[in-house]
Amino acid sequence: MNWFRVNTHKFSTECINLGALFAIIEALSRGLLKGNVMQDNMNYQSKDRRPIPARKNPLSQRAAGFLARVGVSANAISILSLVFGLTAGASLAWNATDPAARIWWALAAILILLRLLANMLDGMVAMETGKTSAVGELFNEIPDRVSDVAIFIGAGFAAHSSIHAGYAAAVLSLFVAYVRALGNQMGVVGLLIGPMSKHHRMFTLIAICLFYALAPSNWQSLPLLTWGLWTINIGAVVTILLRIRHIVRRMSS
Repeated sequence: MNWFRVNTHKFSTECINLGALFAIIEALSRGLLKGNVMQDNMNYQSKDRRPIPARKNPLSQRAAGFLARVGVSANAISILSLVFGLTAGASLAWNATDPAARIWWALAAILILLRLLANMLDGMVAMETGKTSAVGELFNEIPDRVSDVAIFIGAGFAAHSSIHAGYAAAVLSLFVAYVRALGNQMGVVGLLIGPMSKHHRMFTLIAICLFYALAPSNWQSLPLLTWGLWTINIGAVVTILLRIRHIVRRMSS
């Protein structure tokens, strides 16, 4: 038990350190990544932007417009999504030894949802302000990958879970993103196919967290998170194979 508390504390500390690191990168990008390093903002467009129906929601559009008007940058929102992801992972890991575990489950669900909202709003704000850039793509992708790893490792340490399933989910989430990036580099876009894209993985975890936050006490012992993580892993493998097949077909045609 002491070992777990020490490692959970280390996990939380690393989350804070990573968040601080990206805050420093954001500050440096404003001062150092100007001129030739950044592409013409008005000419840059992402090659493979995920179609999210919620972007067309009037409430989402008003939120993006408000953030743009008050001067919140898209990169800052991307870093905020990282903070949400890291704290979601820490909340999942911490619930294993805390008597008030329901609170941590609920907090993890909220933080994962906020992470997804930030992922959506950063691109909307960039488009709203006309400041899309290649550097912005880095701020969009790198926090995403770190958040995925933090959330799944945290889920592996959580109650009713499997550490092995959590680490496997973290690795597979990176590989899903890698195959998409590789396809884009080879000129194959639209690699958003498969049963376990990012939003599928995150909404699966949100549903499981809400179950543990709200379910009756006699249901709390169900290893639903372990089952959910292995379901995510199987779906991620299928997603990877489908995307590789799509790349091969496109390159062969």
